[in-house]
Amino acid sequence: MTRGVAKIPKAPVRTALTQTTLTETIYQEVRARMQRGDVGPNDRILDYEIADEFGCTRMPVRQALVRLVNEGFLVGTTRGFVIPRLTNNDVHEIFEVRRLLEPSAAAGATAVLTDIQDAALKRAYQKAVRSCEKQDGAALMAANVEFRDVWLSAVQNSRLQDTIRRFTDHAQQVRSLTLTDPSTQKIALAGMRELLEGFLERDSKRVRAAMLEFILNAEQRYFVSVEGQDP
Repeated sequence: MTRGVAKIPKAPVRTALTQTTLTETIYQEVRARMQRGDVGPNDRILDYEIADEFGCTRMPVRQALVRLVNEGFLVGTTRGFVIPRLTNNDVHEIFEVRRLLEPSAAAGATAVLTDIQDAALKRAYQKAVRSCEKQDGAALMAANVEFRDVWLSAVQNSRLQDTIRRFTDHAQQVRSLTLTDPSTQKIALAGMRELLEGFLERDSKRVRAAMLEFILNAEQRYFVSVEGQDP
């Protein structure tokens, strides 16, 4: 009887989890800073500064920043990375996509929101109220993003979620320009209140209409602001 040859167990395949996680962390942090308005159109993002901040090499930082470039959030220059300047045509196209996607997505999310998400929507709205009372545009931007992320988390289609996030984040230039204006802040707050009430009442038609109006108002206020700027 021939004795079988003992098999040598294979070493487990090791993956670069630490680097992958770090790259994702840096990506999410830089994107969050842009959402909050911490990074403005005149700011430069430098890979070595972020590497120093995270105590890492420049490689995971470069990977995160290149991903943001590929997704349209940043533009690479010879002196670092910057937020792209949107033309009026760019803004029209972004809002066209938002009008096509967000009202339907928000209406669909209405029926599946949980009590926990309802509470989170209320908290985000109250933050927006306090921001308007203080005429704090940066805080209102943050509350607006928080409110959006809550209802968007209830959207069942993950690809739709990601697409909406990308296009609303591309409109950061719009929020930065308009939400510093007290009259625009009041319009945005009224829109959030209408959305909140529609979500809480599980009224998908009301939410659809409110979301469309919210987007139309944002686009209109942007171009009013642009026309009011000095040439």
